[in-house]
Amino acid sequence: MEIEVVEGGEGEGRLYGGDAVGKEQTVWMSHGDEAARLPEGFRVVARSRQGTVAAIESPERRLYGLQYHPEVTHSTLGMETLQHFLFNVCGLSPGWKMEDVLEQEINVIKNLVEPNDHVICALSGGVDSTVAATLVHKAIGDRLHCIFVDNGLLRYKERERVMSTFESDLHLPVTCVDASDRFLSKLKGVTDPERKRKIIGGEFIAIFDDFAVELEHKLGRKPAFLVQGTLYPDVIESCPPPGSGRTHSHTIKSHHNVGGLPKDMKLKLIEPLKLLFKDEVRELGSILNVPQAFLKRHPFPGPGLAVRVLGDVTQGNALEITRQADEIFVQAIKDAGIYDSIWQAFAVFLPVLTVGVQGDQRTHSYVVGLRAITSEDGMTADWYKFQSEFLDNVSRKICNNVRGVNRVVLDITSKPPATVEWE
Repeated sequence: MEIEVVEGGEGEGRLYGGDAVGKEQTVWMSHGDEAARLPEGFRVVARSRQGTVAAIESPERRLYGLQYHPEVTHSTLGMETLQHFLFNVCGLSPGWKMEDVLEQEINVIKNLVEPNDHVICALSGGVDSTVAATLVHKAIGDRLHCIFVDNGLLRYKERERVMSTFESDLHLPVTCVDASDRFLSKLKGVTDPERKRKIIGGEFIAIFDDFAVELEHKLGRKPAFLVQGTLYPDVIESCPPPGSGRTHSHTIKSHHNVGGLPKDMKLKLIEPLKLLFKDEVRELGSILNVPQAFLKRHPFPGPGLAVRVLGDVTQGNALEITRQADEIFVQAIKDAGIYDSIWQAFAVFLPVLTVGVQGDQRTHSYVVGLRAITSEDGMTADWYKFQSEFLDNVSRKICNNVRGVNRVVLDITSKPPATVEWE
């Protein structure tokens, strides 16, 4: 949406600082909320071109309000607006560094975890949990016990690849647990995305509790904490910020490590990354000497392929179709040299049968969707513009090599209105 700084009658304010930011800008203002009446002592300092209040201020009380999101990349001058507010209006100095975050989180963990306490870390194979584990390992050393759960919802050869990385590159102490039958039996017949996420979150916690009991027998002391690689976007999408007092915020989707956690879980959480975005986590991981090849990995959702197989994940060979199509798609992206230009790319199984012709025979097979996005922080995203020749080759490879697929479609939806994952 286009907004303009108000001049004249209502009065230009400090929030935009005259020409410091600019008189016009495009902002992300996709919600339906609107300020119908101003609080006493406030004035409007920016409106949309349709007349909607976009920004207000009361300089005398040092209170300022925006009705849009300046922090996302879709707000073209959002960073300039925030910089002006922080450094010119508030008078702060730009002294914040990621090294400070690392030192602060290490101190928090050392003060939280008693000298004799042991901690479990849930490793998913993704960047977030790995950086969280490396950070906690730096804080408490060998009192950290990592667990990697094969829930039957992993990508093609993910278990073998991830365990090799943990052991050879990161040197983290990791126990691998095969719980695929356990997860898939609980998910059988479940089609609602929120139920899937909550079932998966509950099963993960149950497995971590079991692992804690095993460690208690081994160590003589039961671990009290669970480390998770929760990020700030997970918190935002799962629930209103803690202590915000907001009851009207919508849950976009319950991330299995936030909204999907059971209320009666026995382990206390350590979430050292919960106020960071993905790009900041990668910067933190670099400081912790996590290999760049690992830090550049595309994000993979905690619920795994459960949110990339629409409907019942146990239907037919849906998981295997998704794994094979995803592997072909991502490998083609790597071969084309564009992997690092894409935030996330994956295949989605659509429970839709369509008529096709393969090998001169009529087929009635499934549809695979392809999604690839670009983003800075995962809060907003645009779809990646592939060359048509690339898409043609990938579509042919999938249809020719993945049994049960005769049609490939491309998702060209940004976030918003869509989310990154389909479920």
